[in-house]
Amino acid sequence: MINTIFAIMEGSRKLKNSELDRKTVEEFKASKKTPLIIILDNIRSLNNIGSVFRTADAFLVEKIYLCGITATPPHKDIQKTALGATDTVDWEHQKDTLQLVQNLKSQHVKILSIEQAENAIMLNDFSLEPNQKYAIIFGNEVKGVQQQVVSESDAVIEIPQYGSKHSLNISVSAGVVIWDLFNKL
Repeated sequence: MINTIFAIMEGSRKLKNSELDRKTVEEFKASKKTPLIIILDNIRSLNNIGSVFRTADAFLVEKIYLCGITATPPHKDIQKTALGATDTVDWEHQKDTLQLVQNLKSQHVKILSIEQAENAIMLNDFSLEPNQKYAIIFGNEVKGVQQQVVSESDAVIEIPQYGSKHSLNISVSAGVVIWDLFNKL
């Protein structure tokens, strides 16, 4: 079995960019979106913001809300990592994360804070409800998701970690969670 895999890999050729069947901005905008909304709660790093845009583009995320001190496009450091995803993924700036969460809840969006907290549900144990839209909140690189926002959330989801740090970069956390939820949908 392993020899078969290696034999296949030896014959693999990297695809050229022109072979990737990339959507145009217009095709992306017209595509059916994954019922996920991302909320960035006071993210400091412009590179993290750009990386989240790029991941959101990859999985057809519906929208990103940039809250509080989170910078907004256009900015060269966001663009450097977003690679144009700020043009495809819908986004909006909101001053107050808690007010946004309350507004989304009134629209029947389920709110999930990604945080290490008491009674958090491990990501691998979390199940999605069919035909439900979710907003996932990622917090500040040092302070995490604001406690008021965590308290207002429908659930708190934690990424299982087994090493000594128990800390992932926000862009890595976003990639892990978005991929997991995308697969579960």
